[in-house]
Amino acid sequence: MENERAILVGLERGDDWRDRMEELRELAISAGAEVVGELTQKREEPDPVYYIGRGKMEELAVMVSEWGANLVIADAGLNLVQHRNLENFLKIKVVDRVELILDIFAQRAHTKEGKLQIELAQLTYRLPLLTGRGVFLSRLGGGIGTRGPGETKLEVDRRRIRDRISLLKKEIEEVRKQRARRRLLRRAEDIPVIALVGYTNTGKSTLLNAIANASLYADDRPFATLDPATRRVKLKGGGVILFTDTVGFIRDLPPNLIAAFRATLEEVKEADILLHVVDGSHPKMVEQMRVVNKILEEDIGVGGKKMIYAINKMDKVSIHEVVKKLPPDISNVVFISALYHQGIDHLLGKIAKMLEEELCLAELWIPYERGELLTLIYERGRVLGEDYRLKGVYVRARLPLDLRDKMLNTTGVKVSPVGAEGGI
Repeated sequence: MENERAILVGLERGDDWRDRMEELRELAISAGAEVVGELTQKREEPDPVYYIGRGKMEELAVMVSEWGANLVIADAGLNLVQHRNLENFLKIKVVDRVELILDIFAQRAHTKEGKLQIELAQLTYRLPLLTGRGVFLSRLGGGIGTRGPGETKLEVDRRRIRDRISLLKKEIEEVRKQRARRRLLRRAEDIPVIALVGYTNTGKSTLLNAIANASLYADDRPFATLDPATRRVKLKGGGVILFTDTVGFIRDLPPNLIAAFRATLEEVKEADILLHVVDGSHPKMVEQMRVVNKILEEDIGVGGKKMIYAINKMDKVSIHEVVKKLPPDISNVVFISALYHQGIDHLLGKIAKMLEEELCLAELWIPYERGELLTLIYERGRVLGEDYRLKGVYVRARLPLDLRDKMLNTTGVKVSPVGAEGGI
């Protein structure tokens, strides 16, 4: 395959456009491209025909010719018209930010589960863009934007692609069921789960290696690892915790990618505590924290879950510098250096204390006419076992204290702490 020489194209809008372009450059390099140039245009809205204006298009065409570029990467999700017109005008391949991210995911996914999820996301995104783009998207080994399990599928018609999407959804649903069964087994063991979340390249895999004495692959680049990993950790004071690493987030994370990774991201929903890993040395640390919290709240639906902020890479920056930047509403902060194993014991102690404070074992009897309470227990607690009896459901669960107290004060519900004399 010929070496991909890319020109980055973006719009100068908003206060963060320079950060976006720098991040686009990092993503392009991570995908394997050589970035030979960059072109931006100051405008509030993308041009509906070309994404950038006609005058800038002509300037871009000159840059492509002079610098020998064979790829243009746009810092946006392009629609069908913009895709087609850019490629027809420039006579080279054009990919957008979404395709670039999907391509990186395709390179980094190694497990069957990961490959299934990436192929689904790729095909779902590309299907509406196939018309008029066959010259570039049908090329075998076409490089960025055409790589991964889906590349050969782009030569077939829409019907076969839709059939493939349907099959992938069924296979991923089976993966989802398998994960659900594993979670049920973990619940039966009453093992708390901590999910590591964070912006890409903040050091989640390095932290999991430090906590669990593991040897997961970790690298200083975006989306170095994609496949989820779970490790069991024994605490010094007794007890066991499961730590689950998840895919890193990024601004404008493609919605179809989030949908495709639903089976994996459900681990985040089921976790007792979210461990938000933050790169304390990054100049845009706060903005990255906000992006992650927005995705957690709006796209995954876990905005109210208990969270600890692990401010990582403190070997590169002083605590004083980081504290000055931290928003006032941020609490439960621990400063660490995962690379040098600094602050790990403090972090584990913080997790153990929060688990002890926030969850208690209880046995409950819920009448069938109060089924909404059982739903609430599943949403906020961890159900360890249930038994459907004649007039209600017997439930054994770990509950937040406020939910346990609410159940105690609810008419018709019986509650007793586990081990209480006589039980329920």
